[in-house]
Amino acid sequence: MPRYGLTALIVACAIFMETLDGTVISTSLPAIAADLHQDPITLKLALTSYLLSLAIFIPASGWAADRFGARTVFRIAILVFTLGSILCGLSSTLPEFIGARILQGVGGAMMVPVGRLVLLRSVERSEMVNALAYLMIPALLGPICGPLIGGFITTYLQWRWIFFVNVPIGILGVTLVSLFIKNIRAEAAWPLDVKGFLLLGSGLAALVFGITVTGRGLVGRPIVIGLIGSGALLLTGYALHARKAAFPILDLRLLAIPTFRASILGGALFRIGVGALPLLLPLMLQIGFGMNAFQSGSVTFVSSAGAMLMKATATPILHRFGFRRVLVFDAVLSAGFFASYGFFTPATPIIAMMGVLLVGGFVRSLEFTSINAIAYAEIDSAAMSRATSFTAVAQQLSLSFGIAVGAFVIEMAQSARDGAHLAAADFRWAFVVVAVISASSAFWFLRLPRDAGGSLVGERRGVMKA
Repeated sequence: MPRYGLTALIVACAIFMETLDGTVISTSLPAIAADLHQDPITLKLALTSYLLSLAIFIPASGWAADRFGARTVFRIAILVFTLGSILCGLSSTLPEFIGARILQGVGGAMMVPVGRLVLLRSVERSEMVNALAYLMIPALLGPICGPLIGGFITTYLQWRWIFFVNVPIGILGVTLVSLFIKNIRAEAAWPLDVKGFLLLGSGLAALVFGITVTGRGLVGRPIVIGLIGSGALLLTGYALHARKAAFPILDLRLLAIPTFRASILGGALFRIGVGALPLLLPLMLQIGFGMNAFQSGSVTFVSSAGAMLMKATATPILHRFGFRRVLVFDAVLSAGFFASYGFFTPATPIIAMMGVLLVGGFVRSLEFTSINAIAYAEIDSAAMSRATSFTAVAQQLSLSFGIAVGAFVIEMAQSARDGAHLAAADFRWAFVVVAVISASSAFWFLRLPRDAGGSLVGERRGVMKA
């Protein structure tokens, strides 16, 4: 085990808890909707409320870690996330469930970025790709186990128990953090940008919530327009504020760095497709194809198995072909797999579905690793906490938009055929639309220089030349 291995495993314990929770709820969404007497598409609020909570509070994670110490913040975050999980399991109405998911998001907002920051500050730049891949191997167990655990519990027990699984994991995480993680903090933490935090948080909340409730008649059209418009204005106000602030909560000046800009903007487009999958696949298999939760989870888990298989090959592939080639080609290839899922039918053999999902998970994971690593190729240690916060916010927002886009296209397809209930055919266009959006990320990656990210994997003749 490399010297940073123990730190990576402890951080992965927290990420495992978060990813397990996310995949479990996706598989169990139809059952939760039925028990709470809600339409399954309406439960997108439970997914986006969590992701939005992450996006709002993540910007303060880097400041909190530098101000109070990584171990202190990491430990509290795990406790908050675990408490939110317990409240999710005890919820009996949709508002209660959404409130508990928001509390989970507050914990997750500090838990994962601070954990990643601890790891990144523990390795040399040349070890960064290996460290991130090593970190993600245990973390990928969450998406692998999640559909199976969630499907089994939902089918044979009761969906509320899926959230109680986090309790022993949270206890283990707090114990390991207390014993082995140093309380790393900056020598001089920058002051918290309160004005920026309020502008950014309220702007993101209004914009994402407005987009999420579009199309279902949950609120009136004037309210939707008001939410989206006010969100856009508040975010514009934040952009103007960030240009003058000495220590902005989200440092937009980092976008001047080419590799960071490509990772944020190109990565956001790519993740819109990824964000839609946890909503689209389980609903299509269960509502469209008539599978139960366990059958659905037994099919979808192979995507994460494919992702895990890729981790050992990421560094050799990037060393051989370079970041730009991999990012461009893999973005288009992954988008092709997204689109192919829409052409599954109830008659498609299960083994064929699993094969396509396995290979799709493999290539998608390579793109993730490449996007995540190149973000830090030109980031120095002093800016690392700001960069990790920025990256995490962009990730969560793009995933939220993916859910909103996927749900909106399904709703439009259902409305076009005047259907009272979702049908398998409603999902096809949703997969195609998010695939096109994800493929467009290649245009941002094409703008990278040929030697982009060379310091992360070592130079190779023919790739690292200008």
